[in-house]
Amino acid sequence: MRSINPKFFHIAVLQCQNFKAMAIHIEAPEDSPNTDGIHIERSSDVTIHDAIISTGDDCISIGQGNTNVLISRINCGPGHGISIGSLGKYPNEEDVRNVVVKDSKISNTMNGVRIKTWQNSPSSSSVADITFENILMSNVQNPIIIDQTYCPDKLCDGDLVPSRVSISDVYFKAINGTSASQVAVTLNCSPGIPCQNITLQDILLNYVGGKPSSAFCAYANARFFAPMLPLPCN
Repeated sequence: MRSINPKFFHIAVLQCQNFKAMAIHIEAPEDSPNTDGIHIERSSDVTIHDAIISTGDDCISIGQGNTNVLISRINCGPGHGISIGSLGKYPNEEDVRNVVVKDSKISNTMNGVRIKTWQNSPSSSSVADITFENILMSNVQNPIIIDQTYCPDKLCDGDLVPSRVSISDVYFKAINGTSASQVAVTLNCSPGIPCQNITLQDILLNYVGGKPSSAFCAYANARFFAPMLPLPCN
């Protein structure tokens, strides 16, 4: 199946069970807003593999209420990468559990693999048991990023009310390639509910600008295992 130039999401998977998709080709201009390739929400047992996605937003976005999601062999870019979120914008959002993203390539995107939650979230929810593994990055601005201060319109009062979405048991493994920014790893967690048990192993991300790549951590209980480039942050 081929999807070209939609006005909004190409494909939305909402309240589905046992959904499988493969051999999909998705295209939209790099500057087209909200043209997520595949958006998944309130679904379980979802498998997506062997897709080529170039778009103006997330190649794949995994929203609230998802369990048992497997994403593999995705060629993503340009776009905003593969994201869990955004989460925590609305009251009573459901948890996200057991998501695996693996064996994929992400090129010339704003983000690589990302978890994003809103500041000032109105209620509590959680993200747990997440794995990003065997992913090749090529000229990606933020190859690995957890962002719990997400607020694109800058209208959130996050300094007073931080994100109430808890993030735990997240594994980044065998992620290699090049970063378009010097900060290749960002773990910017919620000061209200710090991230727990974040593991990075076999990470090799070189900054295309020639200087050593770096990592930034805030409110993150993280473990790093060699080989590791950039060097671990505290």
